[in-house]
Amino acid sequence: MDIPSPAPDNERLPATFVYAGIDVEAEGLFAGVRGRQIAGRFTLIASTPFAYGTTEQRTAWRSLIATLEAMLRLHQHTPGTLVGLDEHLYRRTSGMIGSLSQLIRGAAILAIEDGSEQITRDLLDLVPVDFAAEKATRTSPPRPRTRRSAETAAASA
Repeated sequence: MDIPSPAPDNERLPATFVYAGIDVEAEGLFAGVRGRQIAGRFTLIASTPFAYGTTEQRTAWRSLIATLEAMLRLHQHTPGTLVGLDEHLYRRTSGMIGSLSQLIRGAAILAIEDGSEQITRDLLDLVPVDFAAEKATRTSPPRPRTRRSAETAAASA
């Protein structure tokens, strides 16, 4: 007795599913005969990094930073600090949301670990960025991780 295969979740559930991927048109999800069938069920929305050339673009970038900063729960962090570092954050991440999120999250973890409970530019510079952001053009490399450890040890002595 053959058991029919169930319909995919996106056909049975009254929900919206969002999938993200790179080059899905050429490889992966939409590739091949089955991929063409799947592609008929999706709307592709291309995504690019944030731009920073105009006042409107910088405002949008700052708004994204403010949104991420508002989610921080660090006891000593001053709201607006990260928005004030918008240009520096843009250079470090090349305007990529994932890179920005990873950078802020990494700095928050370090701020909790070292007890400062605040994110500063020096702390951000200790956090390595992902490969895509690292590969993009930067004006200066981040400082080595060991510097912060030495500063923390000196301040504790």
